[in-house]
This record gives sequence, C-alpha cells and structure tokens, in this order.
Amino acid sequence: MSRQYRVLALMHPSLVPPDSLEGHSEKEIHQWKTEFDVVATLRGLGHDVRALGVQYELQPIRDAVETWKPDVVFNMLEEFHGETTFDQNVASYLELLRVPYTGCNPRGLIIARGKALSKKLLAYHRIRVPAFAVFPRARKVRRPPRLGFPLIVKSLIEHASVGIAKASVVENDEKLAERVAFVHNRIGTDAIAEQFIEGRELYVAVLGNNRLKVMPTWELAFGKMSASEPQIATEKVKHDPDYQDRMGILQGPAQDLPPAVVNAIPRLTKRIYRILELDGYARIDFRLSPEGQLFFLEANPNPEIAAREEFAQSALHIDIHYPELLQRILRLGIQRAAIATGSDE
Repeated sequence: MSRQYRVLALMHPSLVPPDSLEGHSEKEIHQWKTEFDVVATLRGLGHDVRALGVQYELQPIRDAVETWKPDVVFNMLEEFHGETTFDQNVASYLELLRVPYTGCNPRGLIIARGKALSKKLLAYHRIRVPAFAVFPRARKVRRPPRLGFPLIVKSLIEHASVGIAKASVVENDEKLAERVAFVHNRIGTDAIAEQFIEGRELYVAVLGNNRLKVMPTWELAFGKMSASEPQIATEKVKHDPDYQDRMGILQGPAQDLPPAVVNAIPRLTKRIYRILELDGYARIDFRLSPEGQLFFLEANPNPEIAAREEFAQSALHIDIHYPELLQRILRLGIQRAAIATGSDE
C-alpha cells in the first residue's frame, strides 16, 4: 500500500469544493471540478487532505505549513492577487518554506508563461514555431513587413485561451490594430500576433522531472464548426460546456497521423519540456499543418488536471488511472524536494 501523506491543497477561495456533488448544478460543478476531483480522489486514497483558499495573502500558507506540517502541497493556484504571472511567486514561496509541492518549478513557469520568450528559445534550438511579433501596451501597432497575414492575436502572458475568439484571427492591418487594442484594454496585457497555422490542434501531456513519460497525442476536434471559420481553441471552445455540446466540440486520441509525425512527437515534446526547464507535469500544444509540419504553439505547465479533461484522459488511454496519476504527481513533487535537500525520501 502506498504511503499516506498530509496534503495541503492550494486553490482560489472561490474554488474550494464541497464535500459532495449532491445538490449542485452542472454549471456549479464545472467551476470547481478540478479541485473537487483532486481533493476527493486523494482523500479516497487515504491521504489527509486540507483545502486552503489563497488569494491575497501568503500568511495562511505559512501558518498551515508551520502548524499542520504537510508532507506535500498540491498546488492548484493559477493566479495570486488576481495576476496570473504571480503563480511562479507562490511556487517560489513554497521553496523558501522548504516544503515539497506539486507541479512546475518557478523558473519553468516564468519561461513557459512568456509566449515570446519560449518561442525564441525553441527557435534557437531549431524547433519550428510560427513567426510572431510582440505589441507592447502604450505603443503604436506597427506590423513588421516579414509578418504576413493571416495572424492570430493573443495575450502575451495569459493562458487557458483567455481573450481568444473568432475575431482573434485577422487578415489586415486595421483588424490587427483593433484586436491588439482589445488585448491591451480588455485583458490588460501586452499582445502577441503570430502566424496563423491552418491545420490540426494537437495536445501532448508530459509527466516527470528527469525521466519523462509522454502520453498519447490528443486532438481537439471542432465538430460542427464551419470549415470557413478559423479552427481555433477559443474561450467558448475550451470552457463553455453548452457551446461544446451544441457545436460537437470533442477531444480524444489523434487519429491517422502521418507515421513521421507519430515518431517525431515524443522526441520533440521531451526536447521542448527540457529546453523550457519544466518539471512535474505539463501539456505541450502544437498545430499540424496540412503539409505535415509540426509547429510549437505554447507550453502549459500545471495544466487542467480534472479527471475528464485531456491530461487525465490521455493518461487513462495508457492505463494510468486517475488515482495513480495523482499519486505520481505527488511523488514527483516529493522526490524533487528530496533531491534538492539531499534527503532520503
């Protein structure tokens, strides 16, 4: 039987789940499904789990660590003080407290969060990335001549498809300026515009610190969406269950990939994971062009880990069931801390 741990689960206060799903609507459950799945599953495995909502203050983390002395922190925070870029600061704080934690290290979070930085690093290593340009706030939008249309405009640092809609794909300078202004004003970040790659949307889950396990390639299928529309993972496509059902949006194992692509994906994914200094678990997103070329889109450290989402489902496809997946994630966090401190854990 596996060792039982005291697990401090960190999450946004609004996402602290109830003890039971009974009496809650599907819409409510969708908001905190990840937190519920993790907490309930770990408790089912015999771990002593304490859920802690954290938003504006670090002191509750320190108090819990000093008084309860958890064996490991399961870090599900995606922001702090309303800023997604502060997630790495929480991981850094856990390191200062010398407590093991799950997921990615602070350096990997910083590198992966910056979409331009990660693309520059990978381009240096001759990994194919879309051409791109960054448009900082408070500066006039000037498209470099080398950057041709169509382009897709995104937040430079936000993840989970925040701010991405059909209007994000632009065909001229006027629309480019409009969408960059939207990102600046509505999302409040710098913008990145990158070459829009027609093709298939592929996700590859990775688990590990030094020894890496690459899961089967997953694909986002756009169902009933018109072929004339840009096939992209908008906020609605990713996060609106009603829209997903209505439009037949599905995710599942990628079928009929060219043999050369099948062979290349695990090796390429491991290279990316290591170049970006990721650990714990992450998802690497690609576009596969009609010509069979793989383009790196972005890396997602600490991705969605709910039982029915792509990371867990791709693991299940190779018989890593959800409880075992969470156990592995716990062990990876504990092992990383043990190596850092030279302990025998």
